[in-house]
Amino acid sequence: QVQLVESGGDSVQTEGSLRLSCVFSGNILKINTLGWFRAVPWKQRELVATIQRNVFVTKYDASVRGRFTISLDRAKNMVELQMDSLKPEDSGIYYCNAKTYDGVDFWGKGTSVTVSS
Repeated sequence: QVQLVESGGDSVQTEGSLRLSCVFSGNILKINTLGWFRAVPWKQRELVATIQRNVFVTKYDASVRGRFTISLDRAKNMVELQMDSLKPEDSGIYYCNAKTYDGVDFWGKGTSVTVSS
């Protein structure tokens, strides 16, 4: 089992910045990747960014590349998402995800981001 707790969601204006944090615990050695996904009511939950726990290789959705940065602090068991130049379409519930080496997904409860124009 892996537990994930997100924080940092807020309401900001367009071009603002937010930093989301996710503390993970439990069976950490089984985690292959950590990441952030975004959910809005009219779309399926979509990948925003991921990072591999051991080699720090990152992956971004094209819509956020250059504006968002995912980072991992292994000493603190924390994965963060720095979000800059925010747009209204970035709004949604952001979920922290951990995927194990055998493909099992674990999710946090989510943190809300609202970007107003």
